Amino acid sequence: MEKLLVLYSSRNGQTRKIIEAMQDEFSGYDVEVADLHGPIRKNLSKYDKVLIGASVRYGHFHRDLYTFIDVHSEQLAATDASFFCVCLTARKPEKAEPRNNAYIRKFLARSPWRPRTIGVFAGALKYSEYNWWQTRIIQLIMKITGGSTDTGRDLEFTDWDKVRDFARKLVGNR
Repeated sequence: MEKLLVLYSSRNGQTRKIIEAMQDEFSGYDVEVADLHGPIRKNLSKYDKVLIGASVRYGHFHRDLYTFIDVHSEQLAATDASFFCVCLTARKPEKAEPRNNAYIRKFLARSPWRPRTIGVFAGALKYSEYNWWQTRIIQLIMKITGGSTDTGRDLEFTDWDKVRDFARKLVGNR
C-alpha cells in the first residue's frame, strides 16, 4: 500500500477540518497525519506522496511551516509533494486560484520548495473563537476587504466540493 504523509499548520482548526474531508478520497493509501507545530522527525523518502496544508493569519503563514520546509527542502523536491493554503481572501472566486492568490505568490517567493500541485481554499471566519483584540483586527480587515463584520455569527467559506476534487487529483482518483 502506498504511503501518504499529510502535514498541516492550523490556527483555528479549519485546515485540519479540510484535511479530514480529504481523507475520504485517500482510499488505497496508508495515511499519516501530523501537526507541523509539534516535533516532526520524518524521513520523507519513506512516503510516496506528501501533502502540506497551511493557514494564513494576519497575512502570514506560521513560521513553523517555513522552518519545516527549510529543513526538508531537498526531500520535498525529491518526492511527489503538494501544498495548499487556507485563507479568507479565497472566499472571492478570483483569489481562489493559485495563480491569482497573493499568499501563494508570497509563499513561492520565500520558499525554496516548488510543490508539484498547489491548491487554495477559503477558510472560516470564527468570531466566536477570537479574543477581543483578534476580533477587532479581523473585523477591520474584513471591513477593508468587503467581508462580514457581524461578530454575532461565524461563517464558513470553504468549498467542500473543491476540497474533495483537489484530494482526488492528488492521489490520481479522478
